[in-house]
Amino acid sequence: MEEQKKASGGGRFMDLKIVYEGGEGEIVEKKSRFIATVKPVHSEEEALAFIAELKKKYWNATHNCWAYVIGQRQELQRCSDDGEPQGTAGKPMLDVLLGEELHDTAVVVTRYFGGTLLGTGGLVRAYSKAVQEGLAQSLIIEKQLGSRLTIETDYNGIGKLQYLLGQRGISIVDSQYTDVVKTTVLVPRAKVQELLEAVTESTGGKAVWEEEKGLYFAFVEKEPIIFREES
Repeated sequence: MEEQKKASGGGRFMDLKIVYEGGEGEIVEKKSRFIATVKPVHSEEEALAFIAELKKKYWNATHNCWAYVIGQRQELQRCSDDGEPQGTAGKPMLDVLLGEELHDTAVVVTRYFGGTLLGTGGLVRAYSKAVQEGLAQSLIIEKQLGSRLTIETDYNGIGKLQYLLGQRGISIVDSQYTDVVKTTVLVPRAKVQELLEAVTESTGGKAVWEEEKGLYFAFVEKEPIIFREES
């Protein structure tokens, strides 16, 4: 069984929660093995290629059930039970991805039958739990929509600037010290205007800045990562 849905266009999709690095998790239920493999994908073609790859890898498995969600507003959602009773595998797997508010993510759960029937409820729980375990073994980040600001100030103003940034939990990603100080920060869109007003006030209007808008960013192990696409 395959299922396709369109997500509603409403809601705020400013920030995007994604799988940055995929992972693999495994659970065992009544001697049946459920292996969940998670991967970031950016198109339906990528998702289908990933599914085909896993089916080839686990060619001798009883089932290779799958689900994926793609798009800034989760526009494309598909899933398959791959021979399991209708609604017991693909849909519960998709529900986990949606419940975690993930975008651009695919998962395949491979089942090796252990000889004992799990029943409808047991299958739903097993496939859901397998996806949760796969996600637990993946690196999930939140891409924030915002701006890269390069703020230039004199040496008298740098202490004030650092204080303002610290108050707001904004990390400095680069600093250049010449006759002036240039500080580069990544700022969520909702905080940009207030921060710039505070910088202007605290430095008496002496600070100047350049703003690069409309990018997504995240921090992975405190290192900044910039995503220039908006999907």
